[in-house]
Amino acid sequence: MKFLRINKKITVKLMQFVSICCALLLFIAVLPNPLKYYSVLRVIVSIGAILVILKNIANGYWVVLFGAILILFNPIVPIHFYTKVPWVPIDIASGILFLIEIILDRPKKAKPLLVEQEVKTYERDRII
Repeated sequence: MKFLRINKKITVKLMQFVSICCALLLFIAVLPNPLKYYSVLRVIVSIGAILVILKNIANGYWVVLFGAILILFNPIVPIHFYTKVPWVPIDIASGILFLIEIILDRPKKAKPLLVEQEVKTYERDRII
């Protein structure tokens, strides 16, 4: 049982790391880079989008958003705009989506409930 908990923690940390790497690479893509950078970027962002889709398969809006990112950045059938201008807002928006997904997916810490303790009194303890 402990093994599953450890694996879940490792999986969550790995997903956060992948999402942060994708966001960072997307923000760097706004700068002038060689053509090979964008080829590697497509592969990494596609893998990150697939992982986010698999993790959030129950949430339809994340599946749709990251499905669109997967289509835009897929390395098998690449979409070319031939200029950098249309890619800049796409890169920034995609990077922000990866960061938002990390922030919203954080597990919420449970607040401890304040329980009032009752003072027990017994009839036999009364002094008459």
